[in-house]
Amino acid sequence: MAYSEKVMDHFEHPRNVGEIENPSGVGTVGNAKCGDIMRIYLDIDDNQVIQDVKFKTFGCGAAVATSSMATELVKGKTVEEALGVTNKAVMEALDGLPPVKVHCSLLAEEAIHAALWDYAEKHNLKIEGLEKPKSDIHEDEEEEEEDY
Repeated sequence: MAYSEKVMDHFEHPRNVGEIENPSGVGTVGNAKCGDIMRIYLDIDDNQVIQDVKFKTFGCGAAVATSSMATELVKGKTVEEALGVTNKAVMEALDGLPPVKVHCSLLAEEAIHAALWDYAEKHNLKIEGLEKPKSDIHEDEEEEEEDY
């Protein structure tokens, strides 16, 4: 299984690792099938701009790399822009993932959405296009992987 240089860089030197005290939103998702668990913390200002983002991930190298890249992609973005960060965008930013690791990018997307959902719930906001996230992405994994 060959990983791109970007995947290896984000695995060996992950960005934004840690926790945020009193976060605006926290999202935790997992994949029961492979055992990966990803938690993303967001610090969102009054203008709905993500000022800081941190992650903690328990999983394989691809899970760490996709978490790291996802945090880089949403930092400084508005809530709406962050909602548009898809698993495909994460994979493209990492110069691809092996097919058996696509689920890691799905976890990253869902963790962002889960953190945004938590933020919206805490602030009684409705964010257009945001749906209640799944805590375990395994349910839809097989169908979604066929698209790649």
